Amino acid sequence: MAGGIITVIITITTTLSFFLTSQPPKSYYHSLYISSSLSSNQSISNHLYILTRRPHLAGTEANAEAASHVLSTLITNHIKSHLSEYAVSLTYPNTRSLTLTHPPPKPPTTFSLQQVVYKDDPYADVADQVEPTFHAYAKSGTVTAPVAYVNYGRVEDYTTVEKSGVNISGCIVLARYGEIYRGDIVENAYAAGAVGVLIYTDRKDYGGGGGGTKWFPDEKWMPPSGVQVGSVFNGVGDPTTPGWASSMEGCERLSEEEVERGGDVPLIPSLPISGADGEEILRAIGGVVADEGWQGDQDAPVYRIGPGPGVIELSYKAKQVISTIQNVIGIIEGVEEPDRFVILGNHRDAWTFGAADPNSGTAALLEVAERFEKLRKEGWKSRRTIIFCNWDAEEYGLIGSTEWVEENREILSAKAVAYLNVDVAVAGAGFHASATPQLDQLIIEVTKQVQDPDNSSQTVHDSWVKTTKYTKIGRLGGGGSDYAAFVQHIGVPSTDISFGNGYPVYHSMYDDFVWMSKFGDPMFQRHVAAASIWGLVALKLADEEILPFNYSSYVNELQKSAKDLDAELSDKNINLIPLFKSIEKMKTAAEWINKEIKEMREKKGWAFMWKNQPWKLREINDRLMMAERALTDRDGLPGRPWNKHLIYAPSKHNDYGSKCFPGIDDAVKNANKFETKDSWRSVQHEIWRVARVITQASLVLHGELT
Repeated sequence: MAGGIITVIITITTTLSFFLTSQPPKSYYHSLYISSSLSSNQSISNHLYILTRRPHLAGTEANAEAASHVLSTLITNHIKSHLSEYAVSLTYPNTRSLTLTHPPPKPPTTFSLQQVVYKDDPYADVADQVEPTFHAYAKSGTVTAPVAYVNYGRVEDYTTVEKSGVNISGCIVLARYGEIYRGDIVENAYAAGAVGVLIYTDRKDYGGGGGGTKWFPDEKWMPPSGVQVGSVFNGVGDPTTPGWASSMEGCERLSEEEVERGGDVPLIPSLPISGADGEEILRAIGGVVADEGWQGDQDAPVYRIGPGPGVIELSYKAKQVISTIQNVIGIIEGVEEPDRFVILGNHRDAWTFGAADPNSGTAALLEVAERFEKLRKEGWKSRRTIIFCNWDAEEYGLIGSTEWVEENREILSAKAVAYLNVDVAVAGAGFHASATPQLDQLIIEVTKQVQDPDNSSQTVHDSWVKTTKYTKIGRLGGGGSDYAAFVQHIGVPSTDISFGNGYPVYHSMYDDFVWMSKFGDPMFQRHVAAASIWGLVALKLADEEILPFNYSSYVNELQKSAKDLDAELSDKNINLIPLFKSIEKMKTAAEWINKEIKEMREKKGWAFMWKNQPWKLREINDRLMMAERALTDRDGLPGRPWNKHLIYAPSKHNDYGSKCFPGIDDAVKNANKFETKDSWRSVQHEIWRVARVITQASLVLHGELT
């Protein structure tokens, strides 16, 4: 009976508060945010159309115009905004050529290296503004050598080549896109002794599998002339300012020789080529027949490893310039905790038109901003500060976000609550999410509140579970988007969401508004859903009195990874007890702070009890916010000092891949290769390092000095 009386009193108190203050609870505005999505698809498609009217590569006039559109939209919605500019080193193609010499009597083939304008292309008038196909930061040079086929160009592919008795030292290698980052394809080729690299788009992976399949604009698949361009830089940020910002007023820069010695730029030339050109080169390769898994689709020629008898002459010359890039920054200042930042980020620059990558995300960002303005007109005021970030030069190597984080490192380390990234918001059906684990539950709860864009009778969460059997959430160890500087460099809790998982016309001139409106999202409802999830996650992080973090999810993730590591090292003389003990400490700390939060929430109904301990709320939130920072180490990973996070970082041989305990993983691979006492001692050292940062995170969560 007493419990019922208390419930009635709390309900009456809340209701009276509503009428006396005319201020609805935050949950009212959050519901209003979702309901405001019902007529948003026209606005969001209009933004996408404007943003993709011209190719807008970083450093170009067209990209500056796109920045102006983002800036004016934010300002129109009463968001205090400005440009944050940097002077960075970018590369563009100057000259390039590719010739295949066949065995006599067939004459040589000189490839056009052109993507073909499709029939009735509405963007034919600006097709000449598309930059010639190239790899950013590729090494300039001319090489002539027999060509060899290396599948996806992974480390294990070169092992297969070696076992086949084929020597590719001194060859130009042909690799197909997929599986790993293109920069790692080039690096692996150099390590194997190759003198040049060609990377093509195989029809089996991107063209629909052959068998009479049509391609864009008739179907979603990459046309035979389509080329996936991109960067082959293996670092992050401006290559000439590693670890510090490329400020506009002048800054220290490394020389070209110093950049090369740093090991993140390629040391052999490379070019991206089309599927049609790749198949012609494959027909000129003889020798050992490649394994079945290395073969193409049913209409492709038989793939052989070579080398030769076809000989390739590859020539590429780059022009390197210091260009001005523009991040657009918009700020909604919080009224109660203005010094706590919830940051939403998406990049704007594209290799060509960029309808999916990245401007589906840019359009969603502007949609979120417009909906927030609607909430403010209804009386909403954000508890914490919300920051909109529209990054530039992401495609070159996460440059805009990295320079901004490096310049604002100390402020962000002290004040950033979370970073919420969207790159490709929409590339097709199906919801995908990645996050640092304390944000898992928040993403799950938000997807239960948003309607599935492809089935109005269910939520995004319902379809997510049906598709993956459970709510599968990836991790942010890869280097594929702008969350990298936040998670891996300064340790800010982060998320990344999208609809669709990869798409055939990626990084080609066919990623345009027509492709999106026909195949990616014909009704633009997926864009609306992406904006709904993104904005609602931001609102909950900005408005809830206690941050909606759950470190029990983090503990579960660490336990699983530690068990996997234990199984991997079961036959080695390695002590994992420090790691398991540190995770137990974090488990205890997570349980402790969860208990504190529960007690705080139980007291919340009694306003006077809330007011008696305002510092306690702030103190708990600070512990929740700072625990992720504790998982970083000032020295960073061995050989990769910029990567400070010891739990999540890219795989050393695949920048797109995410590794838990990356330092340990690198050390184990090295020890397995050399099998020396010192190499295994390094494995043990990395285990101790990880154990120490997890223990530090536990101390932060617990909130008491030892």
